[in-house]
Amino acid sequence: MNKVVDTLVTAFKIPELRKKILFTAFILLVFRLFAHVPIPGVDTLALKSLFAKNQLLGLLDIFSGGTLANFSVMALGLNPYINASIIFQLLAVVFPKLEELSKEGEYGRMKINQYTRIVTVPLAALQSLGMYAILKSQNIIIGLSPLTLIAMILTMTGGCILLMWLGELISEEGVGNGISILIFAGIVGRFPIIFGQTASIFTQEKFFSTMVFLGLALVVVAAIVVVNEATRQITVYYAKRIRGNRMYGGQTTHLPLRLNQAGVIPIIFAVSFILLPSMLGRYLEQLPNQALANFSRSFVAVFDPAGFVYNATYFILVIGFTYFYTAVTFNPTKISEEIRKFGGFIPGIRPGAPTANYLNYILTRITLAGALFLGLIAILPSFARSLTNIATLTIGGTGILIVVSVVLETVKVLESQIVMRGYEKFVQ
Repeated sequence: MNKVVDTLVTAFKIPELRKKILFTAFILLVFRLFAHVPIPGVDTLALKSLFAKNQLLGLLDIFSGGTLANFSVMALGLNPYINASIIFQLLAVVFPKLEELSKEGEYGRMKINQYTRIVTVPLAALQSLGMYAILKSQNIIIGLSPLTLIAMILTMTGGCILLMWLGELISEEGVGNGISILIFAGIVGRFPIIFGQTASIFTQEKFFSTMVFLGLALVVVAAIVVVNEATRQITVYYAKRIRGNRMYGGQTTHLPLRLNQAGVIPIIFAVSFILLPSMLGRYLEQLPNQALANFSRSFVAVFDPAGFVYNATYFILVIGFTYFYTAVTFNPTKISEEIRKFGGFIPGIRPGAPTANYLNYILTRITLAGALFLGLIAILPSFARSLTNIATLTIGGTGILIVVSVVLETVKVLESQIVMRGYEKFVQ
């Protein structure tokens, strides 16, 4: 905590970083203001009551930053954009042209981001329609005209695009990853509401349960910090080389392989996928075909957030996305080529393909530990609810993981910026 405060104080003393921090704070203020602008035609009191009782909708509301319970113009949150990003990362594995485009540096990333934005629009419209079907099935929305329904879908889609733009502004002009910062702000924005709900049901009988939850939260925070900072150090030697009258190399360094190489991305991806079956089932329940409607109800019941199938699927998805995202972001073959190019080698391992195989061998095993940890954190809310019997504590390990991870990553970004400014001052 002292490290975070010291970093912020130091950053504020640097004019450029102070400007970035204030810009990020301004964008977050705009986000929270829009989060409280409701869409007309919805009984917000009945909607909040529904979200308080439904764990699945409560989890969805957490990742939308509380905008869904208010049914604001940003009710969809960033889910359509996240789904579009997943689609293109999967397509990059299947289609060689997209994979080549992703390797073309800044131009390739800009083109893929452009395609992602385009795909986000129809996904947002589709999810808006699904959200309307869910709320209609619960009698939250009654008797909308076709024109009003179209206006509602366009408003929600526009809110998603606006939120996506705000995230990109933070990434370009602010501090940290804009998408992660907005999700972080949404979760933190829900804390006062959740604490208020918990306080309203607080009794002497709930005191022990609350203390158990707080103790569990502290353990989870400590575990998240340890796992996020844990690395496997691979020793790399650089041979001595003589060029002209100078000698290069002859030094030892370490290649750090993080235990949690993928960060919070696998959980965000998994949440986007695990919510789809229930949303689709709620939509199909409204169809006139009785057999299909009954099947949809039983399907929704199977994917109940407190059930085994939901938590097992969620756990497996987190592990799968952890391996997938690690494979996308860390290329052992490329790293081994970079080591060989500069005359480096790992003791006991030949350069080239054997080095790539060795790095892949190590990475696969440490990723398993990180993936299992993320999976346990993801399904922790179900265990916490059953252990404490407090239905309002819906944030659980997933929200805590995102909050702690985003804080750590943002502090690292600020520290790197401070160090860079310090070097620039020294050179000048």
